[in-house]
Amino acid sequence: MTAETTPMPKVLGIYETHLTVADLKTSIDFYRDVVGLEPAASFEERKVAFLWVDDRKTGMLGLWETGTGPLKMRLHIAFRMTADGVLQAPATLKAKGVEPLGFTGEPATEPVVLGWMPALSIYFKDPDGHSIEFINILDDIPDRSFGVRPFSAWQARA
Repeated sequence: MTAETTPMPKVLGIYETHLTVADLKTSIDFYRDVVGLEPAASFEERKVAFLWVDDRKTGMLGLWETGTGPLKMRLHIAFRMTADGVLQAPATLKAKGVEPLGFTGEPATEPVVLGWMPALSIYFKDPDGHSIEFINILDDIPDRSFGVRPFSAWQARA
């Protein structure tokens, strides 16, 4: 086999991702206290912090302070969670002063289901306006025609 024909080893998942934030301390507090991530390390001189996602072998989130400039980039990250965790998340987010959101950013009291996957999801914003999602891939058969609707509608299907 030549280098051109040697297959690449299978990618197992995404280990880490990074977000830019206006205030590092505010964002560390949010991801620790609201999202439930464990702080891993902070480097004040570089204005960066890292938090563990699940455990050290599973994933990591990096937060990079960029300041209060007028141009901001809004990004999206989805955290895998059990179905029960996603179902409990709206009430827990509310209790922590964070508005649970549906797929298009509307206030939500329950998760939505993305029928084509299908996945159970709830969304919310971090202090910088990044879109954060808690997601669980359901074992059900995908139903593209379902679209994106509340979990109760998914359960009520005939």
